[in-house]
Parts: sequence; structure tokens; C-alpha cells
Amino acid sequence: MLKVTSISKDKSNFYKVRFDDKRELRISEDLLVRYRLLKGTEITEQVFEEIKKSAGYDIGLQLAMNYISYQLRTEQEMRIYLKDKEINREDTQKIIQRLQELQLVDDVVYGQSFVRTQMRLSDKGPQAISQQLRKKGLKNDVIEEVMYLYTPEDQFDIAFKTATKSLQMFHGKSHRETLQKLRIKLMQKGFSSDIISLVMAELPDEKDEEAEWDAIQKEGAKLLRRHPNDQQKLKQKLYQKGFEFDLIQRFIDEEIIDEE
Repeated sequence: MLKVTSISKDKSNFYKVRFDDKRELRISEDLLVRYRLLKGTEITEQVFEEIKKSAGYDIGLQLAMNYISYQLRTEQEMRIYLKDKEINREDTQKIIQRLQELQLVDDVVYGQSFVRTQMRLSDKGPQAISQQLRKKGLKNDVIEEVMYLYTPEDQFDIAFKTATKSLQMFHGKSHRETLQKLRIKLMQKGFSSDIISLVMAELPDEKDEEAEWDAIQKEGAKLLRRHPNDQQKLKQKLYQKGFEFDLIQRFIDEEIIDEE
């Protein structure tokens, strides 16, 4: 027979039960009550092994329940968490199955919630959101299923809002460079080329001549400081910035030649 010599509670609210043969078990309060373990209680070797076998699963399940009490978790996140808590693979598998039976871990439900939240709070396109879900361990067929929530209409609305906000960021650039930067930004946000084309078609296509002149003066002044005696280099750089030849020549004539 084995006799319990001491019982103490740790920081995680689990119990460490020590026996007279120096062995010890870390168990939950449920197991402590179920087996009526008190200081001085005697149990057989068979009961000891029975408790030991149940302890990992029991502790792991309680840790898992606490982990998902704060927010939804994917199956992969749960497996990583239990591994970090030193729950063995066999118990982890049983815990995952139990949580799925209770519908507490469901990658489809998680994916649906994640997509809705991203649509509401972020400016990311479907490709970026899909990549995030993939990193969280969702399988491709699950991702494909939940991404139906992000309709083309929603994608256009979010991409258009992103583009119109970004126009202010690119103030002072040439019209052509502004459009190029907008396209790149929307691609980086994860929108498809079809959606980007639809958005670009809705943006003002005509250049504001006054704004374009202000922009080339600003860019030209910077470049003049770098290339004060090289008109060819200046023209080349301004063209790369998206300005048209006629406007570049006007800048050369008015800002450089006239001053000479």
C-alpha cells in the first residue's frame, strides 16, 4: 500500500500529492475529491497507476477549458498550448476530440468569426486574411469555405475606402505615381487584380493640373539639390516620378532657365 504523506496546492490551482515511497502526482481538485485523497490515505499500486493515467488528461482538459474561455482557438493553437504545458500527445488528442464534441474547438466557426472581424476592423483583402488563417493552422478546404463570407461587393467597398484614404498619403506625388502606389498598396493588402481594377476605374482619372504643377515643383526642388548641374538626369528622374515630358520641360524652362 502507498500512503499519502503531504498534499500542497501550486500556483496553477492543481495539487501535488506525495507518497511515502517518495513518488508524487500532480492532479486536479476533481481527482483529489474523486479518490478521497487526504494526508494519511492509503491506496494500492493499481489505484496509483489509475490516478496517474487520468491526471494528464484531467489537467490538460482543465487548462484547455481555461485557455478557450478568453477567446476562440484553432485546433493548432490548442495543440501548441497543450504541448507547452507538457501534456503528452495521447492525452492531447483525447482533449482535442472532447473539445470538438463539445463544439468548443471548431476551425470552421473560428474561421468564420475571424473573417467577419477582419472585414469589420481591418483593411485587408481576402488573400491576406487567407494567409493569416493558414498560419493559424486552418486547412485549405476550411479556408475556402469561410472566405465565401467575404463577398466581392465587400471586397470592393473595403478596397475603395482604403484607396481613397491612401490618396491623402500620396499627396504631392504625380498623378501617375499616385495611381501606381495605390495599386501596389492594394496588392499588398491582399486584394485581387480584378477588384483593384474595379476600384481604380472608380477613382478620378483626370489630373488636377494645379496639383500636378505643385507636385513637380516639390519633387523638382529636391532633385535639383542632388543634381544641380545635370538637366538630363533631372528630366530622367522626374519622368520616373510619373511626370509628363511637357510638364518637365515647363519646369526646366521656368525654374532653371529663367533663373539663369
